[in-house]
Amino acid sequence: MKSPKSNKPTENRTPRTKGRKPDANDKSLTFDALISPSSEPADTATNKCAIVMTTRIRLARNLAGHRFPGRASAGQRAGILAACRQTIGAVPLMQSAHDLSVSELSDLQKQILVERHLISRELSASPGGAAVMISKDQSCAVMINEEDHLRIQFLRPGFQLKKTWAAIDAFDTAIEDTLEYAFSPTLGYLTACPTNVGTGMRASTMMHLPALVLSGYMEKIVRAVNQLGIVVRGQFGEGSEASGSIFQISNQTTLGESEDQIIKRLSSVLAAVIEHELNARARLIESDAAKLFDKIGRAYGILQNAHLLTSGEAMNLLSLVRLGIDLGVFPDARRPLVDRLFIEAQPGHVQNTASTPELGPAVRDELRAAHIRAEFAGFPKCNFAVPAAAAVLAAEQPAAGAPAAKPPPAASDTPAQN
Repeated sequence: MKSPKSNKPTENRTPRTKGRKPDANDKSLTFDALISPSSEPADTATNKCAIVMTTRIRLARNLAGHRFPGRASAGQRAGILAACRQTIGAVPLMQSAHDLSVSELSDLQKQILVERHLISRELSASPGGAAVMISKDQSCAVMINEEDHLRIQFLRPGFQLKKTWAAIDAFDTAIEDTLEYAFSPTLGYLTACPTNVGTGMRASTMMHLPALVLSGYMEKIVRAVNQLGIVVRGQFGEGSEASGSIFQISNQTTLGESEDQIIKRLSSVLAAVIEHELNARARLIESDAAKLFDKIGRAYGILQNAHLLTSGEAMNLLSLVRLGIDLGVFPDARRPLVDRLFIEAQPGHVQNTASTPELGPAVRDELRAAHIRAEFAGFPKCNFAVPAAAAVLAAEQPAAGAPAAKPPPAASDTPAQN
């Protein structure tokens, strides 16, 4: 793992003042301005492998000589928050950042930020002295006083582990020019939770794996990658369901490996998962194309005409349409729309579009269906040409730079039995 740049005490270091400091009273950086762009960088139009929706790397860091947030007093948390805000706001990427105090956000606003993967559920429940700073393009979010003093997150579309690591490493180094991190020469970066000690890094990708789910292979894949030190979770992390066949796959261990080694190992496993998904799609087409296309066609019809949709149902139907895009049933240019609707179909986003506060689930289901109907009004008709789908599968390759990898050993070609 990389070593800290300085061992000088934090209080003796002078914060940088280059650039505009973030102003909490700046009305131009409102919450509405933050959520007006697309939900997150999910544009996979230029990505060779649309199976990987986004790449995310998170670093856990703490300041030397200060108590962890969970053990710090209100005054100590306020002091840490002020120091971190000043330093982060001086980094060029964050000079026009949205700076949001958690205590000043409504429950709905916090839910929307969770749904956009910009804050964690833990930060949204913070007792005070906590904030999040989000870059203008939403590619970077820094949570202050969550479980650790700093949770730095970088997000990129598609399969970009190496580029994302290079970007967050440079950002982390810029912060370390001013703030001294808690670091042990033996253990590495010190964190509130022992599972993050070492590099403090969690690298992950959001993957769309509908064929593995439909064919019953996903359970075997999960068991296989777990044996390799990789963890599979739902779209919103630990404890969440994998609705829409969307899975978050990340490294499990942070101690005993360098950041580059973790990236290399995770890339190899992800390349194998991509290969399994592509093989599963080919088998579904070869064994019963009519059944697969029937599912895709029904999903398309429901999304165009439904008047009531739960968030889970919308996710699963959108997943089938996205699979249809990957197979050439719908134009590739429609994928960004579907990726955006995955987020906009979430309860908080639906509630935010209504003028009436605290809608009941039934009203949200009606509003969700209306929004998706409107988005699908001009959606192209299905093209169920099997040769076209086969050609798409044949041309699809893992993302550029991803190493060739053999399938995980525990993932056999025999579907899991119920």
